[in-house]
Amino acid sequence: MIIRPLEASDAPVYRALMLQAYGAYPQAFTSSVAERALMPLSWWEKRLGSPLDRLFGAFDGDQLAGIVGLAFEPREKARHKVTLFGMYVTEAYQQQGLGRQLVQAALEEARRHPRLKLIQLTVTAGNDAAFALYQRCGFIQYGLEPLAVRVGVEYFDKIHMWRELR
Repeated sequence: MIIRPLEASDAPVYRALMLQAYGAYPQAFTSSVAERALMPLSWWEKRLGSPLDRLFGAFDGDQLAGIVGLAFEPREKARHKVTLFGMYVTEAYQQQGLGRQLVQAALEEARRHPRLKLIQLTVTAGNDAAFALYQRCGFIQYGLEPLAVRVGVEYFDKIHMWRELR
């Protein structure tokens, strides 16, 4: 398994994996399959080339098995923070430590930026496996956002977590 930054040329596999993630776990993502499926490939390429986003993929040969992203704050007063987002590991690769490897890759990347002091994320309340993973990686809960995401007629809360980078 190789974990590396995604590039614009990875846009087709990144798009396919994210659409799979949105469909498999709609309560975990703010975006939906319907929304993102409409986006042209150029939108996905642009995202992978954005200086405000850094995405990593875990590859088993040519197969993209998991992803995680970092979103950097563009605003001057918030540039000391980065947000971990878009964490997803395909079912075939779950329960093998890949999620932890992806989080560690994101943490290593964040530490390369001296201005960054903390990393934050949200996780859907009730997603005990993801919550436990983030806790093992040093994240602590600092809040709960009620009714954060609506899927159909159901609402899901989001747990807010953070950790220092140093």
